[in-house]
Amino acid sequence: MQFAPLPVVIPLIVAAAMAAGSGFLHRRVLDLGALATSAAVLAITLHLTAVSSKGVIVYWFGGWQPVAYSHFPIGICFMIDPFGAGLASLVSLLVLAAFTFSWSYFESVKALYHTVMLVFLAAMCGLCLTGDLFNLFVWFELMTAAGVALCGYKSEESQPLQGALNFAVTNTIGAFTSLIGVGLLYSCTGSLNMAEVGATLSRGSSGHSFLIVGFLFLIAGFLVKSATVPFHFWLADAHAVAPTPVCILFSGVMVELGLYAIARIYWIVFAAASQPMMNAIRTLFLTVAVLTAILGALYCYGQRHLKRMLAFSTISHVGLMLLAFGLLDPTALAGGALYLLGHGMIKASLFIGAGILLHRFRSVDEYDLGRVNRQIIPIALMMIAGAWGLAGLPPFATYFGAEQFEHAAAEQHLTWLAGVIAFSEIMTSAAVLRFTGRALFNLGRGYSIASRGAPHIHMEVETHGKHSRVPAFMWLPMALLLLAAIFVTIPIRHSAAHYAAQFESAPVYESAVLGQNPSQFVPPQRPAVIHDESTSSTWWTRIVVVVGMFFFALLGIFPRRRNSVVSRALYRAIGYPLLRLRPLQSGRVGDYVAWMAFGIGAYGAVLLLLR
Repeated sequence: MQFAPLPVVIPLIVAAAMAAGSGFLHRRVLDLGALATSAAVLAITLHLTAVSSKGVIVYWFGGWQPVAYSHFPIGICFMIDPFGAGLASLVSLLVLAAFTFSWSYFESVKALYHTVMLVFLAAMCGLCLTGDLFNLFVWFELMTAAGVALCGYKSEESQPLQGALNFAVTNTIGAFTSLIGVGLLYSCTGSLNMAEVGATLSRGSSGHSFLIVGFLFLIAGFLVKSATVPFHFWLADAHAVAPTPVCILFSGVMVELGLYAIARIYWIVFAAASQPMMNAIRTLFLTVAVLTAILGALYCYGQRHLKRMLAFSTISHVGLMLLAFGLLDPTALAGGALYLLGHGMIKASLFIGAGILLHRFRSVDEYDLGRVNRQIIPIALMMIAGAWGLAGLPPFATYFGAEQFEHAAAEQHLTWLAGVIAFSEIMTSAAVLRFTGRALFNLGRGYSIASRGAPHIHMEVETHGKHSRVPAFMWLPMALLLLAAIFVTIPIRHSAAHYAAQFESAPVYESAVLGQNPSQFVPPQRPAVIHDESTSSTWWTRIVVVVGMFFFALLGIFPRRRNSVVSRALYRAIGYPLLRLRPLQSGRVGDYVAWMAFGIGAYGAVLLLLR
């Protein structure tokens, strides 16, 4: 498959050409080139997704494939399956949407923006497709470098620089912990190819303690990238101050790539060798997922700044996606994949809405707006639709995804996880509804108890031209992404379970990569199924989510008197915990690094105690 390296090669070549011609290329030439490049990558990745659905594609760079008599891989390969290629398609789609939005966004933009965005695209696609552990680290670092540059793009302002610094320090430390894990595995197996490392470990060449240390260090960096608790502090600081087109990628797909890397590493490299530790690993992932979902939801509901609110919403929903993977079940993983696609598109559309509001009103603060404008009503309605999607309600892909991992949790007698899922969806969607009601429909008066004490963040306007109108290049991507989040389930919903079972089967990848006796697809112990009919418990959960979403939104819009029973109850349930949690988000990178060290130690202790 000669198309395999093109999602990485094309953006890098175009980025180099733009950097070389930065002195004389016109702004519109750069815009058109970036749009054409991201559209081409989208077409190629969709083609790779379709082709890989018939079998795993392995592409060896330079033709360095394993020789027939040894099957030992020396070269570097791309290992392409429907999950990896599908995620690369989401990456290129959101980059295309970001470039479309950027057409009318920045006051002044030069080739640096387009160049770094294309490098970011290449790095994310490389991470989705690589089958090599060290190159996984390389794409991770390239993605971090490009992300830091984009976060601090407005370098003349202090806040973007602080957010970029927090991003750089935390993610770089995370990358080096992953590099230590790669080194430990290489010292044991003598290989960097994922399939070969997994095959060697499965033959019992190392003890459980070595596996625990190698596994923990290797996934730590990707836990930082995916902003799970307690590695999550950097994300809100970066999202709140990064340019809106960059936030589309940060929340829409970048943090999800960390979860994808963890799932890829676990199932190919560690799953077979760590069967005795499977319950400990499941407990660890579910614990991290629940903490991330709950804390992210609480933080989200307590924000007044829309971009910061959406950032904490991303943290909470990352917890839900980690929960889907943490069940270690193909049905849950299939649901997590559907949820990831829907969430990425919905969250990207909501960040576009934030950019439109910043363009139109020069602020995205809940208390700075509070006005009704006929021209902005379509944007407000799309934000309400986005909140509906964040709540995991039909017809969005998030509904079908959440339905699958709720079923998987019930089959494992973990029905209480449905309450965690509902809480996350209620609080995050209620926060967006509350913001829309207060800021765009001028409902409610005074300060809400939920967001009392939340920081006010001043933002400079990034757009040019007349601020009395919203160009089509801004609102059209928002509408199309919301529609895509609905219709994306049609072609993949029933096949997702099969691809998830394949994703969890290491023999499939070992056969394709190492060239051993081709094995037929090895079905998992628990077959993956798609539940077409919603059970009564699922519908009751969705009803609870709808009622809770509007209840908490209205409580935030119309706060009661301070001495009322409802007001006191709301303060004890939501406001008091937020006042205790908010100081932890200090903005000081030293505090965040300390929490990272604590998290790695705590999770290592959990694995050692439960093994």
